[in-house]
Amino acid sequence: MKKDAFTFIEPGSLVDSELELILIEKTPEVPDKSFLPSYSFEMRLVHKRERMGQLSLRIGNNENITYGGHIGYSVDDPYQGNHYAARSCILVFPLARQHGINPVWITCNPDNMASRRTCEIAGGKLIEIVDIPEDNNQYEKGERQKCRYRFDL
Repeated sequence: MKKDAFTFIEPGSLVDSELELILIEKTPEVPDKSFLPSYSFEMRLVHKRERMGQLSLRIGNNENITYGGHIGYSVDDPYQGNHYAARSCILVFPLARQHGINPVWITCNPDNMASRRTCEIAGGKLIEIVDIPEDNNQYEKGERQKCRYRFDL
């Protein structure tokens, strides 16, 4: 049976009082690498239109979500400490919900206290810390464990 083609949704305005997410790329699924379709956003200050970081939202579920999560983010050094990553996650949750993603999973390294705090601020619950299998690309990059945070939308 052939799987239905994935359809991207226009995310609309993803903005709060000073932060906005600007869609910069839609990436189709790459089945032979187990990459899910994804959206990529830039975090920007509304009034300055200045890039502060990035966020990606992966749509679907597969083994990679266990270790990589549905959402990945980074905040550029000058903007860290303002909860932009947590606020960006909250802004993108409705888009995840529109795609039927519930729960949403975010992972981070156990020693990444800033990312762990981001997950807590955004409403995530630490479910477990998992070992990364040796055949996973994150293991090849030196990663050994991931904290798995669950977000019930």
